[in-house]
Parts: sequence; structure tokens; C-alpha cells
Amino acid sequence: MIINHPRKWLTASFLFLLFISLVLYMAQREGSKPDPEPNSYRADYHFTAPDHWKNDPQRPIYLNGKYHYYYLYNQDYPEGNGTEWRHATSDDLVHWKDEGVAIPKYTNENGDVWSGSVVVDHQNTAGFGENAVVAVVTQPSANGQQEQYLWYSTDNGQTFSPHKKEPIMTNPGVEAFRDPKIIWEDQSKKWIMLIAEGSKIGFYKSKNLKEWHYTGGFQTENIGLIECPDLFQMRADNGSIKWIMGVSANGQAKGNPNTYAYWVGNYNGETFVPDHAKPKWLDHGFDWYAGVTFKDGKSDDKLDHRYALAWMNNWAYANNTPTIEEGFNGVDSIVRKIELKKDEHGGYNLTSQPNKEIDQLIQSTEVYHKLKVEGSKTLEIKGDVYQLEADIRWSDLKNVGFRLRESSDQTRHIDVGFFPEGGYSYVNRSYTNHPDNTNQMLESRAPLEINKKKVHLKILVDKTSIEVFIDGGKVVHSNLVFPPKEDQGITLFSKGGMAIFENVEIKHMGAIHD
Repeated sequence: MIINHPRKWLTASFLFLLFISLVLYMAQREGSKPDPEPNSYRADYHFTAPDHWKNDPQRPIYLNGKYHYYYLYNQDYPEGNGTEWRHATSDDLVHWKDEGVAIPKYTNENGDVWSGSVVVDHQNTAGFGENAVVAVVTQPSANGQQEQYLWYSTDNGQTFSPHKKEPIMTNPGVEAFRDPKIIWEDQSKKWIMLIAEGSKIGFYKSKNLKEWHYTGGFQTENIGLIECPDLFQMRADNGSIKWIMGVSANGQAKGNPNTYAYWVGNYNGETFVPDHAKPKWLDHGFDWYAGVTFKDGKSDDKLDHRYALAWMNNWAYANNTPTIEEGFNGVDSIVRKIELKKDEHGGYNLTSQPNKEIDQLIQSTEVYHKLKVEGSKTLEIKGDVYQLEADIRWSDLKNVGFRLRESSDQTRHIDVGFFPEGGYSYVNRSYTNHPDNTNQMLESRAPLEINKKKVHLKILVDKTSIEVFIDGGKVVHSNLVFPPKEDQGITLFSKGGMAIFENVEIKHMGAIHD
């Protein structure tokens, strides 16, 4: 005789449903990004591609209490076949939820979707409705030319539709005509667009995001092909309001970085007028490219500071990262807070520091109040994912700094240091695994002030990256590194004299996918 037990059946059903719910939750948490294996190269607290490929970030917007971030994504990588816009959202710029593809590739005859600009049309200037999300993007049209096309969203940026198959801006007869960046100017009540045109930035204006006219141009020199232009206003620490124009560029031929170059000056209604001829650089590492800056959506003061992030990779070796073996390739820098400071010479400079929201991931902190070092000193503390902060001072020496992610036999390490005699700070990744097979980009350098005797350091270390912020972010180095998991040593060094390391804090970090 078979007797049914409804209570047992209900219990089993409940457990089954609970199991299914748990599986679905785990699949949806942080979007479709899988939890990393124990020896994975997936970053713990940096944004990474959920799978396949990512490169250029698109400037995030703040809408309905969340930051909406779009980036170039290729679901067919490494087979090629073009990019599209994938979407992620966040309320703290630390934890991100994957929202899937927002602008699919090859959905019209104009090819795949490249970089561009997304804005919220609060005043319905384009006619798609108040607060419609409008994107102007570069697509390689059927005639092979780079042209600008308009896409719009009426569901808060979740999905986009093409405005029409024709471009809103046709190519004027130049080879490079891409990466439109759009802002709203209150004074003229018009939209301003910047386009990268080889070594020149073209300026355009529009009332409705659909019809644009050329107003002027800014010619760059000695920084190669420029990409991803940027334009914004900021209030400096002395109260002055200045315009800043930025581009992603390659200045290596002239001994400069290939990251984010910028000028401080003024926008005169037609083009940009710089205060200085040579560009300044927001990052001196090898891996801070296609950078975008954006407003703090939660602050009433939109001029006091901005945020920034960039693609942590370099086209010289973008396809050499070992994460490919794990099924993904692409990581972003940490989100940074950008401020404008006036220096003692009367000029203005951007500084950048990690967004303080990252501190919510700190799990424990270990402190050394004062350490005198002449030679080297290896700490008992080890780690592979942490923030390190310290003050270093000296009177006379040749070289001073930290060896991080050091192997137990001390043959592998990443050096972060200062070489007063040579007049530069540096990050040297030649003693560990790195993606540059040409060995041309092993040590990033930035000028060090003459007679400088003390520095403050903040260093962010993750599975595959190191970001170094010097003296409140006046100088930054961002570099990809791929040390073995077991390399976790921390050594202080001083050569040619004694150095005093004070307030050394190692803050161990949790993971955003935990």
C-alpha cells in the first residue's frame, strides 16, 4: 500500500523551490558575472567584463537614483565581429549590476556601435519625451566612413532604438571622425559636441541633438591620434571656475604617457582656448585609456568635483592578458574623485583620489606607526588585495619605496618608488608577470619635484592591477600586472641612505562579488 504524505511533499517542494531561487539569485547577483575560481585573475574590487571583451567606457549618467554605465562589449571575442553597448547600474560606484546589452550591434545597416555620448534630455529638445535618454554614437557606415548616429531610449536607458538609418552627422571627408562627447551649456541653452578628428577636436552646436553645425576646432600636437574627447567646468580650490578639455592620446614618442591628456582654459562659445600650450596628464601609467569624467549625481554642487574612470589596458598589448583563458578580457580603473587645484606657479592641475565609497570594502587594517629603513625590511603582513597608505621622508638617498606582490624568494615583485637623483617617481613591473611582450613599457615614470624630501602614498592593489596616488593624487600611475596568487610579500626599501616610513596602513579589501 502506498500512502501519500502531503506534509513531506510540501517540504520537499519548498526545498526544491528554495534551491531554484538560490540558483537564480546567484546567477543574477552582479549580473551574469561568475564568481572567480580561487586562483582567478578576476579583480576583486574593480569592474570587469562579465565575459568575453570590454574596452572603452562611455560617460555614466545619473538617473532615478542610479548611475547608468555603458561600455563597449564584444560577445563574440576573440573572434572579432564588432562592439555594442552593454549596460550596468550602481548606486555607489563600487557595486555594479549587469543590465545586459542596451544597443546591440548590427541591428541596422550602419555596422557595429562604437564610442559616443549618452545624455538625459530633461527638456525634450529632441522630441522623444522629457527625460528621454539619448545616445549619439559613431558607426562605420556602409560607405566605410565614420559617421554619427542617434539612438534613443524611453525606458530609462534599458533599451535603445535607432532614430533613423541616416547619420545625423555625415563625415566631412576625414579619415577619423569619431567619439562624440556631448554636454549641455546653460548660457547658450544649446548642446555642445566634441568630435575626435585625427589630431584635431571639432566643436559643434545643436538645439535638438539632431541638427549640428560646426563652430570651431582645437588642434593638438605631438600626441598622435586623439580619441574620446572630454569637456567640463570645475571650480578650483581658490574659487575660480575654469573649463577643462581632455583627450585620450599617445604621447610616448615625446616621452609622455599614452593616457588622458588635458588642458585648463576657457570655452569661448565656439572652441576651447587653453591657458597652456603643452597638455598635462591625469595618469602617468600605461593602462588608463579612454577615460571619461562625469558629474556626482548625488551632490548639489556640480562644479566642486567630478568622478572619472578608464579602461585599464593598452592597445599595444590589449589581447595579451591571461584572463582570456578564463573567458574574459577587460577591467576598469577604480572610480576616482577629480578636483581642480591651483599651484604655487599660478597654474591649475587636476588631482585624483579613489572614491571614498571603496572604503566600505575594507575588512581589516594593520598599522606600522614608524619604521626606519636603510637597505630593506620585509613586513610580516602579506596580501594580494588591499590599500596601502604611507608617509615617507628622507634627507639624502638614491632610491626609496615599496616592493609589492613579492614572491617568497624575493625574485618577483612590483616596485613603487622614488628616484630623487633622476627626478622621478616610478612603478616598475619588469620583475613580475605583465602583458607587454615587447618589453617597451615596463616602468612608468612621472616627474618628481627637485629637492623633494617627503611624499604621501596611497596604493590600490588588486588581482591584476596597481594604482598609485602620490601626494593627494597630484601624480597617479595605473598599470596592469599579473603576479602569481602566492606572491603576497610587502618589502620597504631605501638605497643610498635612510628613509623614515610613517603611518603605514595596510587595509585588506573584500570583493564586490562576495
